[in-house]
Amino acid sequence: MAYDPNETSGLTTSRPKTRSRKWLWIGIPVAIAVILAAVLGGVLGSRAHKHKNSSSSAAAAGSSPTGEAAASQAASIKEAVGLYPTGTDSLYLLPLYPSTTNTAAFTTPTFHASSNSALAWPKDPFEPSNPSPTAVRSDRPRLIAPQYKWNVLPELIKNDPYLKFWNDTIFGNATQYYGLQPVVYHMDGSSGILDNAREVKMRIKAFAYVYRMTNDTKWLDRTFVELQNAAGNGTNPFGPDGQDKWNPTHFLDTAEFTAAFAIAYDWLYDAWTADQRSAILTSMKFYGLDVGLNAYSNSSTGWWANNIEGNWNCVCNSGLTMGALAVLGDDDSGVPEQILAKSIPNALSNCIWAVSSDGTWSETANYWYFGTTGLAEMTASLMTATGSDYGLLGNNPNLNLTGLYHMYVTGPGSLFAYGDHGPNKFSTTANAILFWGDALQRPEYILFQRDQHDAPEPWSMFWYDPTVSGAFWDGMPLDHFFDNSTDQWGAMRSSWTDENALYVGIKAGTLQGHQTHNDLDCGDFVLDALGTRWAGELGSGDYLSTGYFSSDAQDSQRWLYYRKRTEGQNTILVDRQNQLVTAQPTVKHDSSNTQQGSSTVFDVPSDSTAYWTADLSSAYGNGTSFKRGIRMLNGRKQALLQDDITAQGEIMWRMHTNATVQVSGTSATLAIGDKKLQMTILNPPDGVNMTTGPAERFDTDPPLPPGQVDQPNPGVTVVMITLPAGSYSLQVLFNPQWDGMSASDFVTPPSVPIDQWSLTSHNTN
Repeated sequence: MAYDPNETSGLTTSRPKTRSRKWLWIGIPVAIAVILAAVLGGVLGSRAHKHKNSSSSAAAAGSSPTGEAAASQAASIKEAVGLYPTGTDSLYLLPLYPSTTNTAAFTTPTFHASSNSALAWPKDPFEPSNPSPTAVRSDRPRLIAPQYKWNVLPELIKNDPYLKFWNDTIFGNATQYYGLQPVVYHMDGSSGILDNAREVKMRIKAFAYVYRMTNDTKWLDRTFVELQNAAGNGTNPFGPDGQDKWNPTHFLDTAEFTAAFAIAYDWLYDAWTADQRSAILTSMKFYGLDVGLNAYSNSSTGWWANNIEGNWNCVCNSGLTMGALAVLGDDDSGVPEQILAKSIPNALSNCIWAVSSDGTWSETANYWYFGTTGLAEMTASLMTATGSDYGLLGNNPNLNLTGLYHMYVTGPGSLFAYGDHGPNKFSTTANAILFWGDALQRPEYILFQRDQHDAPEPWSMFWYDPTVSGAFWDGMPLDHFFDNSTDQWGAMRSSWTDENALYVGIKAGTLQGHQTHNDLDCGDFVLDALGTRWAGELGSGDYLSTGYFSSDAQDSQRWLYYRKRTEGQNTILVDRQNQLVTAQPTVKHDSSNTQQGSSTVFDVPSDSTAYWTADLSSAYGNGTSFKRGIRMLNGRKQALLQDDITAQGEIMWRMHTNATVQVSGTSATLAIGDKKLQMTILNPPDGVNMTTGPAERFDTDPPLPPGQVDQPNPGVTVVMITLPAGSYSLQVLFNPQWDGMSASDFVTPPSVPIDQWSLTSHNTN
């Protein structure tokens, strides 16, 4: 499977010396990324920011108005400040915030309702008293962006710096796509033509948006060229000539093509000639809707419809739903109606339950993007086309929490990207939380996502609620723990807005039930500080490898590949064996409940701390007893990782890093660029030292399937601590070398058994 190996894995081979403003789409192939970096970097990289100091902003705010006055004041403040970030980190693609205090703008997240269409969306005039999936609004578009929103969008763009920036970015991206040849067909083995489908969808969204904003027919013509190409009617061949052109055996491909054609058909409905509409409908129905209806009763193409709680179910149901809604009334075959009778209840039984009881996505942090994009597109399309979500928003109340999952799984060094990170994202973004932030009244979701590099795209222009106000970090706890038994993970940080913040993500959870996208990784962790990731993830293996998705059983061939094996994770190995897939860890944690205030400059209280511990014994055999804990120390300037373990086989502590590592006995100095982190074994057993090695399989590992090779991991070093069988409390202290902090400012914590950890157990005073 083709993908950008540096996309979100957190491990890269180098770190740029400077940081630039780089607004690029996640997952665009390298050749296209180079074009966008060269062209859009100059056009779109200059971000409007007019940050005021706290006194002038507070004076402008005056007393606290209400109603329309509050909405007007909030809009004025927003315009005065501009975009909150001053740029985007060129490596991790995360927003860079200025060090400033603004008591007028950086306030508690909220909405200021308004009836002024220059500041807020007007009410949808389509309000059916008895909504039905087959009773659609009379005007076009039906999908996601009804005409009443297009009518006021130009004025909203004038008054909202985010909408203006996104609009400019969409125009810039569309201009670049315009000059490219239509997407070239590429069958990527068992991964199909999903990249093709999502790239076509990405282009169609941009072309259709720009046409509707300009009425320039060149965008209409370019859209039709792209559609004709994907339907096999262009100047170059595009897949087989039969009904399997969109590869229904890998139905994600079919679903995304169907969604792309639905957007083009619906958004540009009045601009197409009758012959063009007929051609688009015919292709979408023959290659998409007809095979989609069949899939619900065909296990070879529709396996995703049967008890699959993950991205496949969401994306496939969504694409078919969008296609059916787009052509209702124009197609009299009954197929659209039959699809809607199946897709909605199927998604209600499967897709929505991929969100666990704590908000975590059941697959991985990266697969959250694919699943939530599909779910949001389906829900939004049903709401705008028919006036109801039919339970997609409310039947799983935990959907309200999944924005928090995404926020906390994002560290200063990118995602805590455990497990597979999936294919290129193209049209897939995190903008579902803009939609849910509005629909579920979670302003902090909108405020977080609007600053992200993937925010500028057409869906954002209609999912964003311009009445939102405040700063997502104001009052946001630094720590959050997710306790669903299939997930069990925690995130701790020293700041939401400091790119150099200390961040720790760590997990336990079961090793089955993740749609075969997980690793054998109980106890796995990442660590960020000083603007870089020191302990990171390797991400996906090669999806085309033999047996990669065979199963999540103990003897699965998946667990032969290094990136999926326990040795490829930042955890403990016992006797160099994989963890047991039957693991049932238990966790314990606590936090000082420190919350960041309104300023982007946050002084962490000296007693602020958090810890997370897990009993991971069930992940190991032969009577192994193993508890792992990690905690923040010294006002969140240091971190302690402790393993209390008894094992009858060799014990190996492992951590993957991009750093240059210099070991010296029981300590190691890690360096990335001019940044350094010191690691030290506290109270080390006699004869124990840190060592380093390559990120590759052991010679004693079971062989790979015939003809298979592991993916190389260039630039990655494994820091190791090896102990003979026995009982130990292995304590590793992480000391980022902060500017202005001398050796005497670091603390050496006392040795405390994990079972006795508390918020005050490691106080040194």
